[in-house]
Amino acid sequence: MHKLILWDIDHTLIETGGVGSEVFKDAFEQVTGRKIDRLADVTGRTEQVIFRETLDLYDIEDPGDYFEKFVQVQAASYRARADEMCQRGRALPGAREALQAFAELPDITQTVLTGNPKPSAIAKLETFGLVHYLDLEIGAYGTDDSIRPNLVPIAQARATTRTGHTYTRETTYIIGDTKSDVEAAHKGGAQIVAVATGDTTVKQLRDAGALQVLSSLREVTELPL
Repeated sequence: MHKLILWDIDHTLIETGGVGSEVFKDAFEQVTGRKIDRLADVTGRTEQVIFRETLDLYDIEDPGDYFEKFVQVQAASYRARADEMCQRGRALPGAREALQAFAELPDITQTVLTGNPKPSAIAKLETFGLVHYLDLEIGAYGTDDSIRPNLVPIAQARATTRTGHTYTRETTYIIGDTKSDVEAAHKGGAQIVAVATGDTTVKQLRDAGALQVLSSLREVTELPL
């Protein structure tokens, strides 16, 4: 049976070491002309929602093209700061090994399900040398939909077009670190493998409804997917 793995990115595969929030603020200022010192809650949310709620925090009216411009400026900034992100951030322990192990299995397709816009997601993964393990053309991104559970069927449909296999809840796995990843799996039509690699604890992930919760990505390849 062919299976689809949907990886979250931030605090699951990588950490930016604070570069991410700085890039967001800089890109936001370039697009809106407004300097900010805080932004909306980011944990487990899509960039569209974070951007929109940050506009609301500062009572900024959007003429309709701010987010589209923000996506391009943000990605360019990530690429410009790639060396700095490597110095301050990291690929999380076990991430590369897990990606490589799954990539060697013929019945598994790997991509991402992330709140990041596609250009920024690719820039981050390229910075840490993780792109060649993933089929990023079939991923689902924060530029596809602002509601995270809606990204699951988007990725499944793209993967079906690519591989010819049909992906269901039983054959689709989200690997992520937040309660939003758990919710996306339950509501979107996937199974969840939760990893306590971010700020959400093992207990919080279990309380959110994750049946499989790991403390590290080093344990992921031991799962009977």
